[in-house]
Amino acid sequence: MIGAFFKMKSRIPIIKSLLHLFFPYNCCGCGTDLLAENILFCIYCQASMPLTHFEFFPSNPIEKIFWGRADIHAAAAHLYFTSGSAVQHSLHLLKYKSKKEVGIYFGQQMGKALIQSCRFNECEIIIPLPLFAAREKKRGYNQATMIAIGLSQQLKIPVLQDAVLRVKKTETQTHKSRIQRWKNMESTFEILNPLKIYGKHILLVDDVITTGASLEACARVLLGIQGVKISIACLAHTVSA
Repeated sequence: MIGAFFKMKSRIPIIKSLLHLFFPYNCCGCGTDLLAENILFCIYCQASMPLTHFEFFPSNPIEKIFWGRADIHAAAAHLYFTSGSAVQHSLHLLKYKSKKEVGIYFGQQMGKALIQSCRFNECEIIIPLPLFAAREKKRGYNQATMIAIGLSQQLKIPVLQDAVLRVKKTETQTHKSRIQRWKNMESTFEILNPLKIYGKHILLVDDVITTGASLEACARVLLGIQGVKISIACLAHTVSA
């Protein structure tokens, strides 16, 4: 009996190797094979993530986006977003390949940085930037919510998903000017449960920020509720127009 146990135990590494051969664990950043199960990023990608460190500095480029546009307490993006990068590849997996754990992982990493910065300590609730209902139904989830879940695990504050609704399906922002993007976002968001956010300091979360038009539109609606303060945390920042 004991011999059979050890014999079976000795076969486990072989079985795992065969499974890895046919079902490899690939890095979500560069796509290389990983030797260990349930690891999202290889050591190289983990070490070379393009951190902005914006969390630690007032008047950083993200905060400057909102100057004169919305009263934002603090704002930051955790990573730089560039075309063809590991960040772009991993966000593609998050948004279009149902790799929800990528968003949670990044949210956890961003949460650690926010805690270290001490500039977001007053935040009381997290609100992921809402998707239009039809788009979220098609995708099956909101990628910003996955990031928010990871943040919540680190910051120990709740995620609120039913306070604000995206009521307007906006056109793609890709080829629009800054002014066109802002106009495109007019009347896009609506408050559902004002009592849940009354007097709260909200951490508004999104995946990628370029001009900030969507975040500005949502923040303006939230700031219409008495006593609300807004801080913003985005996973990545792109300087592409």
